Amino acid sequence: MEAFLTTSLDFPTLVYSVLLGVCVVYWLLAATGLVEIDGLDLDLDAEPDGIAGILGRLGLNGVPLMLVLTLVVFFAWVATYFVHLLVLAHVPGPLRWLLGAGVALLALPPAILATAAALRPLRRRLLLLRPPTGVSLLGRVAVVRTPDIDESHGMADLDDGGAGLVLQVRGDPAAGMKRGDRVVLVAHALDSNTWNVVPERDYEHL
Repeated sequence: MEAFLTTSLDFPTLVYSVLLGVCVVYWLLAATGLVEIDGLDLDLDAEPDGIAGILGRLGLNGVPLMLVLTLVVFFAWVATYFVHLLVLAHVPGPLRWLLGAGVALLALPPAILATAAALRPLRRRLLLLRPPTGVSLLGRVAVVRTPDIDESHGMADLDDGGAGLVLQVRGDPAAGMKRGDRVVLVAHALDSNTWNVVPERDYEHL
């Protein structure tokens, strides 16, 4: 355990240890509904350059960006950890820092390839879990899962008869929609794939 902690908290493994910790915190917050899972997603089809273009060419279109980043960081951490433990730990002084910086950078390409290999078989299943676009869900009832809903954030669960859908929802904060409340989907914004909702108790008066 001592060797594990020493390696994890020393450069260059420390870089990915910190990033991995950030990812873990993000997923813990997402599980409680305090952050939105799709909030940091990129449209991989619409951005041919940069990281989006690379991931798109690797066949990861439609996969949540944070899931991709988490696995990239994890695989990079694993590679850096073992190179650090088996090689860099035995290199003296400044040379270890120089080689460590190179290892930290060189760990990214194989980590991206490993992530693509791990996620590509799951891509089709992940896409099936995405809510359909358009007006097919208008008038359906969902249950709020976040502490509240306003014009900029909110999530709700919708029972579709299968695994269920987690929708990004928006609404008037004055309506007082809280976790556990039943809401009705009344409009859909295609650009952000969010749904405007109203409390079920108010829907009959619209």
